[in-house]
Amino acid sequence: MIQIHPLPAIGEVRPGDDLARTLANAVHAAGIMPVASDVLAVTQKIVSKSEGRFVDLDTVTPGPKALELAEVTRKDPRLVELVLAESQNVVRAVPNVLIARHRSGHVMANAGIDRSNLGPGDGDRALLLPVDADASAARLRDALAAIWPEPPAVLITDSFGRPWRYGVTCVAIGASGMPSLVDRRGDVDRDGRTLEVTQIALGDMIATAAGLATGEGAEGVPAALVRGLSWTVADTPAAALVRPIEEDLFR
Repeated sequence: MIQIHPLPAIGEVRPGDDLARTLANAVHAAGIMPVASDVLAVTQKIVSKSEGRFVDLDTVTPGPKALELAEVTRKDPRLVELVLAESQNVVRAVPNVLIARHRSGHVMANAGIDRSNLGPGDGDRALLLPVDADASAARLRDALAAIWPEPPAVLITDSFGRPWRYGVTCVAIGASGMPSLVDRRGDVDRDGRTLEVTQIALGDMIATAAGLATGEGAEGVPAALVRGLSWTVADTPAAALVRPIEEDLFR
């Protein structure tokens, strides 16, 4: 049976905090001893905070392109400048919407730059994604291995919208110790038909399940441990979930 254990005993994370130790303490506070098949789902926000990915918007000077896009999108030109700096390209810019392809390949609103739930601090700040969320997940899992002999897999989650549906769901942007993508092509269904295109976005599915516990607003639950999973294929990073731009289905 799959179980989702929220981890509320984390508190405010600050730059330089030992996030692995903080998460381990929260797991212990929940009365859980992790096993290797567990997945520790950690929201991007506390990973970015611990890595000091804050930017003081007062230090940002928007360039001509940012000013132009800010006029179109009605957004803060300083935020738009950060979006451009963090992105490969802009996918869509209309009033109140700025969709960009982040340097990691993830396509998301505002290049994943966040201004909500930033916690106490001076100035008008924004929070960037981790530089490399897969590397962040690997570092966290390595640090957890010093605490537990069989550390859980680590999944770094964020919430994305979908182009043709309302609402957000959680996705995996970083992973270590588990397969983010499971390729079922070549398997057969119950009728013996060969699966031709089926690939399972396991990382995204677990991220969304954990999101039921972590929430999107003021819940104050930035991590959850998901138990009862199993897999038989090799580990793959969350980068494996990103469709290459040359395989874009809509252009």
